[in-house]
Amino acid sequence: MKEILKFLEKHSGKILALVVITFFSFLLYNLYHAPVEGFGDKFVYLLKTYGYIILFAWSILEGEAGLIMAGILSHTGDMNVYMAVFIAGLGGFAGDQIYFYIGRFNKAYVYKKFKGQRRKFALSHLLLQKYGWPIIFAQRYMYGMRTIIPISIGLTRYSAKMFAFINLISAWCWAAITIVPAWYFGEEILVVLHWAKEHWYFAAPFGLVIGGSIIYYFKKASEKKDKNVN
Repeated sequence: MKEILKFLEKHSGKILALVVITFFSFLLYNLYHAPVEGFGDKFVYLLKTYGYIILFAWSILEGEAGLIMAGILSHTGDMNVYMAVFIAGLGGFAGDQIYFYIGRFNKAYVYKKFKGQRRKFALSHLLLQKYGWPIIFAQRYMYGMRTIIPISIGLTRYSAKMFAFINLISAWCWAAITIVPAWYFGEEILVVLHWAKEHWYFAAPFGLVIGGSIIYYFKKASEKKDKNVN
């Protein structure tokens, strides 16, 4: 057992990279060989065929766009909304567990790899000390801290069982909050997407402005938090 842990500690970064590369290679291969024409139709075909696998992997990276797509597919009947929430929650749970155990068993790698993120790690420890377990529940909604917080908690002596329990409940709540509204308002979302596809020259600049504004806001909020640490 010790030999396995040492191997994982030494090569965890390479193993994770290999898994990611293998998964995306699988997606690209099946996307290229999809029996339909056009990139958009190929992508939709891929989602319908391997929807739950893609949703699980996407949820590990905690990407809300994948969950919204799962909600829309649930609305159209290509996925089951309850199964989508369950699987997305498991993916989000698995992702944070990976980050937690990277911190727990690979401290040397973390200190070396995240050298420029010391302020965020300090902020994470302060938040954990001040708020306790609720920070584990809320970290999925904190831009710029999603990866840092689970890793930083792994670096401490915080109970792995308690982290896993809170992380699982949090992940299922996060999945439900994102997927269910997309499922319920699926028809309205499809109308908007159809309009955006037909009038992309209007939709693209609008989307860039909205997306840029959101990124700018969260970047400033993150910088403000870093200053408060000092």
